[in-house]
Amino acid sequence: MTQATSWNKLISKKRFETSDKKYSSDESVRGEFQRDYDRIVFSSAFRRLQNKTQVMPMPESDFVHTRLTHSLEASVVGRSLGRIVGKSILERHPELAREKNIQEADFGDIVAAACLAHDIGNPPFGHSGEDAISAYFESEEARPFLVSLTEAERTDLQRYEGNAAGFRVLTYTYPAHCNLPGGLSLTYTTLATFTKYPKESLPLVPGTKNTSEKKYGFFQTEKAWFNTIARELGLLQKGEDGTVWYYRHPLAFLVEAADDICYRIIDFEDGLKLGLVPQAEGLQLLRQILNDDPDRKSSLTFYDWREEIGYLRARIIGKLIEETAQVFLRHEKEILQGSYDKPLINELACKPVLDGIKELSIRLIYQNRPVLEIEAAGYEVLGGLLDAGIKAVFRPESKHYRKLAALIPPHYLQLPDTATAYERIIHITDFVTSLTDQAALSLYRKIKGIELPRMY
Repeated sequence: MTQATSWNKLISKKRFETSDKKYSSDESVRGEFQRDYDRIVFSSAFRRLQNKTQVMPMPESDFVHTRLTHSLEASVVGRSLGRIVGKSILERHPELAREKNIQEADFGDIVAAACLAHDIGNPPFGHSGEDAISAYFESEEARPFLVSLTEAERTDLQRYEGNAAGFRVLTYTYPAHCNLPGGLSLTYTTLATFTKYPKESLPLVPGTKNTSEKKYGFFQTEKAWFNTIARELGLLQKGEDGTVWYYRHPLAFLVEAADDICYRIIDFEDGLKLGLVPQAEGLQLLRQILNDDPDRKSSLTFYDWREEIGYLRARIIGKLIEETAQVFLRHEKEILQGSYDKPLINELACKPVLDGIKELSIRLIYQNRPVLEIEAAGYEVLGGLLDAGIKAVFRPESKHYRKLAALIPPHYLQLPDTATAYERIIHITDFVTSLTDQAALSLYRKIKGIELPRMY
């Protein structure tokens, strides 16, 4: 590919909002991309991440990360990556500062905001929640409600994606009859940077080696909106025959890297502190990443092995940030041309050690028996809630389902008469995915009669 996109178009302060919305500009104080970050922090969807699973579902230990703390940490790493990269990009492309008043900090704020929101659409019970939703829509129970859907609409549901749900959270405005762009009214650049998989659910690309093709980034309900954003920013088009499919915004690679760094290192730290990973083996792997000189003497004294883990983690993340930023800058030209499409951390010198950490994490943390048991319960909970919610919408003649409908916040049910079956189903999935782990479990127990609500 010889065509390339340009930073001059990729970095835009234009906002995704209705044309009649007017906001007073306080850019001199905060900057447009800092405003994006702030809006995400104050959103209710972000706040709910404090009670959504990261690794250990519904953890009782205060050592363990939730989606909220993971997202905050990823945003810190992302800000550092963005600033390091931004400094060099501005040196290579000085017209950005001269013509558009783009600063080094803007790159950091864009990546930090996208990192902060990267899990905002995740359902309860972590990635197993996505699998549970997909499994329900592939079941015989759901089949009657999918008859009128297009193949792409069915694929959205049967391969359910938290990334697409996140893009919807950031761009969709209730009540439904508005049908106007809005959501959190973020900038086009932050929204594109958030979208690690800039394609619709079809076509499927089985066995692809391109990281941006492994999943999808928006539902059919939002694909026209993403198309508008992509064209405005000059993203290179990949799809044919009318499909909405683009090469990534370059800064999306930094969002992916920040997430990779945090979950590889910090999830592993959680496993060590919970006693799931043997202390000696875990510490040895962490030390290997740093590759210190064996004769290196530390001036620090650790009174507890947990203190040493914290020290190692801080040094490791700093090292990975520096090295990852250099990988990005080394491949800037290919990234702008769309010919580079793999995780940046795959090129780090310490990748074999990171792979060892990943293998150990899968075996000892992610497949730990309590984790698997609660994830299995999550299948029942989310499947049960979806089934009840969808029947409440499509079978209003039933007194039982009318009572269930009364338990769903009304804005998820208030659609115009012209709304399609797909739109009605998406609204119910919006409701279910918005729930925290505990809220989903509590509601499921109540509608199944396992637990009665208190009357006072």
